[in-house]
Amino acid sequence: MAYDKFSKIISPAVPLQAENVDTDQIIPARFLKATERKGFGDNLFRDWRYNKDGSPKAGFPLNEDKYSGKILVAGKNFGSGSSREHAAWAIYDYGFRVVVSSFFADIFKNNAINNGLLPIVVSPDFLQKIFISIDKDPQAKFMADLDKQQFTILDTNESEYFEINAYKKHCLKNGLDDIDYLVAMKKEIADFEKAK
Repeated sequence: MAYDKFSKIISPAVPLQAENVDTDQIIPARFLKATERKGFGDNLFRDWRYNKDGSPKAGFPLNEDKYSGKILVAGKNFGSGSSREHAAWAIYDYGFRVVVSSFFADIFKNNAINNGLLPIVVSPDFLQKIFISIDKDPQAKFMADLDKQQFTILDTNESEYFEINAYKKHCLKNGLDDIDYLVAMKKEIADFEKAK
């Protein structure tokens, strides 16, 4: 499945300051029946977003009109718990393309990057600066620059470098998953086979 291509995203951000957010909170197990990657965004953070009667919970960031954007800024240890890939699907399907935290669970981080979602690890101090910027102005803009591997708070022009595997960087820039990448190389693969 192809994903959105990007090399740079400039956007406001949605803050989720909770720490130790596990994959069951991101997408509860009862919503994992579907096998396609569509529709999961409707149930992103379902138990935090909605009351039992289906009405939106006041005060939850995704329910507040003042927050918007393609960037989710999360507290430390985001994506812990089970290895469900659906967590990344739900975040992507909701419309986020970048998730920023000071620490991601390894399996979630890999699932995210394999599904068109850029997980950016920043220092705890820089993460707090991001939250402060959003608190001052909910529509403050940030830049995730994949080419330079920098995340920037545009109001203050402060930035931090982030690590990313070169292959995964190429895939994100070109909107490719692993299968798309191999299919795009079929001529080279065929040429290699002929040369044997």
